[in-house]
Amino acid sequence: MKKIITFAGSNSKNSINKQLALYAASLVDNVELLVLDLNDFELPLYGIDYEIDYGIPDNAHKFLNEIKASNGIVLSLAEHNGAYATAFKNIFDWMSRIDGKLWSNKPMLLMATSPGGRGGATVLEIAKGRFPYMGGNIVAEFSLSLFNDNFADGKLVNEVLQAALVDEVEKFRSAL
Repeated sequence: MKKIITFAGSNSKNSINKQLALYAASLVDNVELLVLDLNDFELPLYGIDYEIDYGIPDNAHKFLNEIKASNGIVLSLAEHNGAYATAFKNIFDWMSRIDGKLWSNKPMLLMATSPGGRGGATVLEIAKGRFPYMGGNIVAEFSLSLFNDNFADGKLVNEVLQAALVDEVEKFRSAL
């Protein structure tokens, strides 16, 4: 059975991106699903001086090992001030010090959501421009704007958006 990992690029305990990632991953049939939480992989703020003095922390290795052991990745990025959330950027930076191709060419469903009308579009563009250089194999993508209007009781409530997400999930599933 194929194994996929899902996580949010956020350390919020009530992350709307985690809710979206979990929901999207639940739509992938016949896979083993591992849910990761950035809060379970606490890391010091990346800095070259820290790396020289102490090396790369175990949690960066552990997270990267989960990526490498998977067959696919479902990731929904939080957008903070038009860029990655700090917690995600930090683990991303640490993992890149271990392996510059950290995404290991695993098929990826890349998403973002926000309470606003752009649905994390800026962070998605940043990731789509950067991840391929880092071994990212983005096979499907989805942006959900107006999260609080379109997501309730653990699922999408807008039929048009639901159909669009199902199409993207199918692209992802087919690439596994």
